[in-house]
Amino acid sequence: MSKQPPQAFNPGKGDLSKLHEVQAQQAMTLDEQRQEAIAKRHAKGYRSARENLEALVDKDSFVEYGQLAVAAQRARRSLQDLRTNTPADGVITGLATVNAAQFGEERAATAVVVNDYTVLAGTQGFFHHMKLDRIIHVAQERQLPVIMYTEGGGGRPGDTDIQIGGGTLDVSSFVEWATLCNEVPTIAVNNGYCFAGNAALFGCADIRIATQSSWIGMAGPAMIEGGGLGQFAPRDIGPIDVQSKNAVVDLVADNEEHATELAKKVISYTQGDVSDWQCADQESLRTALPADRRYAYDVRGIIETVADTDSFTELTRGFGGAVVTGFIRIHGKAMGLMANDCRVLGGAVDCDAADKAGRFVSLCDKLGLPLLSLCDTPGFMVGPDSEVQGAALRMATMFKAGAKVRVPLVAIVLRKAYGLGAMAMTAGSLKVPVFTAAWPTGETGPMGLEGAVTLGFKKELDAAEDPQEREALFNQLVEEMYERGKATESAAATEIDAVIDPAETRRVIVRALS
Repeated sequence: MSKQPPQAFNPGKGDLSKLHEVQAQQAMTLDEQRQEAIAKRHAKGYRSARENLEALVDKDSFVEYGQLAVAAQRARRSLQDLRTNTPADGVITGLATVNAAQFGEERAATAVVVNDYTVLAGTQGFFHHMKLDRIIHVAQERQLPVIMYTEGGGGRPGDTDIQIGGGTLDVSSFVEWATLCNEVPTIAVNNGYCFAGNAALFGCADIRIATQSSWIGMAGPAMIEGGGLGQFAPRDIGPIDVQSKNAVVDLVADNEEHATELAKKVISYTQGDVSDWQCADQESLRTALPADRRYAYDVRGIIETVADTDSFTELTRGFGGAVVTGFIRIHGKAMGLMANDCRVLGGAVDCDAADKAGRFVSLCDKLGLPLLSLCDTPGFMVGPDSEVQGAALRMATMFKAGAKVRVPLVAIVLRKAYGLGAMAMTAGSLKVPVFTAAWPTGETGPMGLEGAVTLGFKKELDAAEDPQEREALFNQLVEEMYERGKATESAAATEIDAVIDPAETRRVIVRALS
């Protein structure tokens, strides 16, 4: 049987009117045909939703879902009105790549949600929720990270085109989003007002970025007043100086441009390693700590030196300051970092710092990022005030998070490692990390030296009647106990794995994690 040559495709003169109709409807959702709404946005110094989208995703990579949706209000408004004034029902959803030039298209694949405040104040209507649920399901099926811009006023009461048999609580978006947030990296970005349901979405995300011009609250002014709780202006509710100090916001951005840059940088830590990196002179670490062990120093300078140049992104700086948390790279490899800041409470881990560190350990475990702990702590912050804050419960979160961690952890004792606080900084035990080392300045013990001397040698100290004699004895006992707890003694007792040259810190971390 002879084969027939393939027939050449010979397009006819088909009707293009339907294509043009679709293109016209799509064009109505774009900024070019919404100049008045966009001008109002620009007058506030804000970007449009599509401008944020364009800045976030790689060029020509975005595939939009639900672009032709409009608000479910056909019973009260004309279709033309809805297409003109409620494009996409106030939310842009789709798939794109972010940072593909650096990590390749597969690793850069990202689901994107951008709420549009120019459409009904960014409120969540029927089709808005349908679109949100759809992109969440796609992201869950493909295990894609999600970046969501959350600006908006919460639920929308004005939709008319749905049958309601009772209340209006038949919405699955929040549980679907929370479920997804337990599975894939999620980043929320906010500028402007973010109230009620929008704030709930924001709060669920792994990393929460907000601009200086952000107001975030679980209810807006109308709901607060309706509940008999007083009258407030929108800008009275959850301003950035509040939300950055209570751990609601992880990263504070100058504006939407900066926020988008931060989102792209944060997601990059989950996208893979980089081959192009530089680092500072490591020999400077040998003299990084003060000669006097009682003096404080800037641990961020040490972090910046150990990490690849410009790779450190600190999270939640305004909260729990005794522990610094963030992402870094070493030899191009992304990892999470936590470190004690001895300039805050002497590095003692208080309730806020424990909450912050525990959540961060769990986050890194979820993201699959190795952990580096730089320990310099006299222990947990104790006393009656700490117990009022719930110390026994909140500090235990570090042990619970450490017990669940599956990613490798490397711990470096910079100076002090005392008591339960030091154990918490090493995921519950000095034996949990794959490698626990100390700088020569390291010192360990079951509790702070001064407290140990006061308790352990009370009889001897009380016997010294002369205050100067007592002080001299106290200092002598502290020095003796310090000598017994020096890093070299801890290493000799196999309490830690090694004492290292500070200049070798990077190399040791890389080898331990390889």
